[in-house]
Amino acid sequence: MVKHVLVVGFARSGAAAARLLHAEGAEVLVSDPKLDMTDARVQSLTAAGVHFTTTQTNDLLNGIDLVVKNPGIPYTAPILVEAQVRHIEIVVEVALAQKYLVGDWIAITGSNGKTTTTEMVAAVLRQAETDEHHIYVAGNIGVPVSETAPQMTVQDTMVTELSSFQLFGTPAAHPHIAVITNIFASHLDWHGNRDAYIEAKLNITRNQTPADYLILNWDRPEWQALATHTQATIIPFSRLNLSHAGAYLQDGDLYFKDERIMAANEIGVPGDHNIENALVAIAVGKLNHIPTAKIAAVLRQFNGVAHRLQFVTEFVGRKIYNDSKATDIEATEMALSGFETPVILLAGGLDRGDDQTRLIPAMQKHVRAVITFGENGPQVAAAAKAAGLKTMTVENAPAAVAPAFAMSEPGDVILLSPAAASWDQYPNFGTRGEQFMQAVHDYIETHKQGE
Repeated sequence: MVKHVLVVGFARSGAAAARLLHAEGAEVLVSDPKLDMTDARVQSLTAAGVHFTTTQTNDLLNGIDLVVKNPGIPYTAPILVEAQVRHIEIVVEVALAQKYLVGDWIAITGSNGKTTTTEMVAAVLRQAETDEHHIYVAGNIGVPVSETAPQMTVQDTMVTELSSFQLFGTPAAHPHIAVITNIFASHLDWHGNRDAYIEAKLNITRNQTPADYLILNWDRPEWQALATHTQATIIPFSRLNLSHAGAYLQDGDLYFKDERIMAANEIGVPGDHNIENALVAIAVGKLNHIPTAKIAAVLRQFNGVAHRLQFVTEFVGRKIYNDSKATDIEATEMALSGFETPVILLAGGLDRGDDQTRLIPAMQKHVRAVITFGENGPQVAAAAKAAGLKTMTVENAPAAVAPAFAMSEPGDVILLSPAAASWDQYPNFGTRGEQFMQAVHDYIETHKQGE
């Protein structure tokens, strides 16, 4: 019997889901009010037999057996509310692809640090990659799981970054190794409250058994308490040296249990948060029998990921960093903690009602001046003024580049770390970061010509 599936929301995950479902023989209809019918992916899938519509009315659910939704679309969307009334199953693309994860599955979540940790872990595991054993990376990191999972064999490993949105829609998730980097207050506008947000995150470990592992940040009592919600074997990691049962920092060195791995200041990227990310990579590496020397070599050479404390360039004595993926206050606090020289902070974006005064201590410790933009720019500027800092307001992130050079001094850092999502002005944080970096290069080219 042919299954009839409605895909709500296109984007990359929707395209991947539609392609996979069609390959499985399903009748697929994609609904997205913002659909561009000239998109090459739309045209290719249309030619293959997938149907598309820009309407999103309840009658689309007639005869539908399954709804696959974009992770970011809330379940309060009218068509999803109606699907629930009709008892039609609703999943996200990760859940759709889960049956193809036949090899070793490593899943990473947390409020901050997911992307860098995922890339670090994958880099460590690639030290054991062979023609028969492939390392795949997918999920919230930008590549849909359903694009890569069907290629897996039982000898392969899949490393996935999973958001709370994805985990909420994947209640049957069962990775062999799960990682929770940290839990802060994030996406509460979507989840409704902190408890619901944490419950979604816990889907990463809810189905694990004692034969599986949960690598858990041990540096706060609240995070330690998450260990009571799993049957998995706990592997703690601690930057504050609170446990020696897993990976930890002690006297400037990184350890796994009783074995010294390397000095913390040898990690290729700055900041306390990257020490935590490295501890996770060490734990995963040791659980997978990667030799210590190879783990240390990878972490020394690791130079970050796009839009996460990404070094852009240095010009007239200023170092410029793109941290566009810092979409909440904690991420920006972590970014600032990685610098010992004064920072010109570029911040602002979608207003989720967050208390920007929480940034004041980090601003006072690390920041020389703040340039704000976006929907919540006024609140960020008010926090900066309360911190005693000079502020300036511009239209957007690229427009902050020239004033940042003017307000800075040789030896300073110019840091785009918005502490807010990008959706007030951009389709995603990647576009924000790319436009910022292009503005930096344009500024440098113009001023080189003027020399």
